[in-house]
Amino acid sequence: MPSPEEEVPEEPDSDTPPSAIESEEFTLSQSQQTEPSTGEAEPLVLVAEVVVSGVDGELEDQVYQVITTQAGRTTTRSQLQRDINAIFATGFFRNVKALPEDTPLGVRVTFEVEPNPVLTSVTIEGSQVLPESEVDRIFSEQYGETLNLKIFEGGVEQVNQWYQDNGYVLGQVIGAPQVSDDGAVTLEVAEGEVKDIQVRFVSAEGETTDEEGNLIEGRTREYIITREIQLQPGDIFQRETAEKDIRRVFGLGIFEDVTLGLEPAPDDPNKANVIVNIVEKSTGSLAFGGGVSSASGLFGTVSYQQQNIGGNNQKLGGEFQVGERLLLADVSFTDPWVGGDDHRLSYTVNAFRRRAISVIFDSDDENDQRDVDLPNGDNPRVIRTGGGVSFTRPFIPNPFVEPEWTASLGIKYERVEIQDSDGDTEPRDELGNKLTIDDSGEDDLLTLQFGIINDRRNNRRQPTSGSLLRFGTEQSIPIGSAEIALNRLRANYSFYIPVDFTSFIDGPEALAFNIQGGHIIGDLPPYEAFPLGGTNTVRGYDEGSVGAGRTFLLGTVEYRFPVFRFLGGALFIDAATVFDSQSSVVGNPGGVREKPGDGIGYGAGIRVQSPLGPIRIDYAINDEGDTRFHFGIGERF
Repeated sequence: MPSPEEEVPEEPDSDTPPSAIESEEFTLSQSQQTEPSTGEAEPLVLVAEVVVSGVDGELEDQVYQVITTQAGRTTTRSQLQRDINAIFATGFFRNVKALPEDTPLGVRVTFEVEPNPVLTSVTIEGSQVLPESEVDRIFSEQYGETLNLKIFEGGVEQVNQWYQDNGYVLGQVIGAPQVSDDGAVTLEVAEGEVKDIQVRFVSAEGETTDEEGNLIEGRTREYIITREIQLQPGDIFQRETAEKDIRRVFGLGIFEDVTLGLEPAPDDPNKANVIVNIVEKSTGSLAFGGGVSSASGLFGTVSYQQQNIGGNNQKLGGEFQVGERLLLADVSFTDPWVGGDDHRLSYTVNAFRRRAISVIFDSDDENDQRDVDLPNGDNPRVIRTGGGVSFTRPFIPNPFVEPEWTASLGIKYERVEIQDSDGDTEPRDELGNKLTIDDSGEDDLLTLQFGIINDRRNNRRQPTSGSLLRFGTEQSIPIGSAEIALNRLRANYSFYIPVDFTSFIDGPEALAFNIQGGHIIGDLPPYEAFPLGGTNTVRGYDEGSVGAGRTFLLGTVEYRFPVFRFLGGALFIDAATVFDSQSSVVGNPGGVREKPGDGIGYGAGIRVQSPLGPIRIDYAINDEGDTRFHFGIGERF
């Protein structure tokens, strides 16, 4: 019995010589294209005529261009097979047959072809992120034309490339296109859907088990990690999103290393499990240190910090600092993200006792005749004892957006005392001027505080473009000793312009501008006045030596440039004034000591890069001709 792919020839007439190929029909569908067998030698037959049926015009020409069988020459079964393959390779045809037929002059070979339909539409099955507009853009030039699978394959490659270019690294077309008779083509894609997010604690060597073969268990609760991850089950894996997720998790500051892995989901290989590999680090620390600053002189510090209480990423800190000009004890607790809140609401509770020689009353120059002294010759010490709580909330649509606007609200209570070196309360200075509102030398301050920040800087440690706006107000509630009623307003605006004035090395180079001002309405204890002069206001002056006022305005211009990879330079000018407001401060500590009330400083400095930020060393000259070095950590603004 003949096979389904063969037709049984009729008995030829006695006048017609039999053909070696006879009337055998060769057919090949797209999925059946094969190379002809290369076994024993095949018989040759003379081709009398070559005919193409099923198409005309350009498609008919396409067939004639690719076949090698020609009238007047011989052919073989293998050659016809190769021609069939060549016709399929043009991409225009869905079915091809070679039909040899004996004639008195030889064999007539008819290539019976069935073209693909005209392409009318392309549909993507399984897509969540690939826009229809992108599909139309890729295939629109092929619409209305006979479907050419070879050209169409180029469009499929563009679809795959779109996934790669847009970070959907697991996305791709799977399987062959499904072509319907009306020219609609369906493509199936697997985009890399996330099946599950899993946290895996590993050792520093990358092992998931300990020496006894037990899985490593982390101290950190898993939800502390997963709430930082924007990718969720059902989402399509996207490289940029995953990279941001890893940075957020690592940015918690409680892990030694964070990496991300992908594994096929066991029940569906077209989906992926996202594995977050965590190497934890010790989050408790006890530190001893010391240093020198323009405001505090020599000081020593003991601090303790635990950054991951109960595995909840909550922070407990304590600090004790002793110096030539200060004594500080501070305990605080911070929850950086109150559980369940969609906007990263955080809060901090703290209690403190601080003793310092305020720059309102005393500069750090022992020879400065404008210092405030007590009747016994001591410098007045400002003692602040109290505590408070503050809440901070960024204005963001979801927890994974970097905020531009952030607001804070808090309440703080302080008992403020003025004492001498022996701890005795002193309400007045040697000239009889009041140092507190209350005649007892002790004031109570209960204040409600509100602040808002708009941060558009391109880099928070070394900005070269963008801006930063801060605005704050404090309203005291008149209770307790002195019943102080004041409102403090303060604003601070910085902006940065990238420049390219030098060519020492590649690095951040910018013009930085800052303007800030403030005003206090109502009662104004002297220790709450705005001090001007020193490292963070007008360089070239001692701390607090320019003035102490109810109102102030301060402006600074800096040119920042790199010198070496670890070293930068700066040129600067500062200018400030208190607008003759010193006399409105209780006791007039600035006016009585003949502080000028305004000043200008200019100079140059270097910035040494360190893990804590730039170490700032500035040399400045003021408008009175005095010079001074200033030290600090981090840029001034």
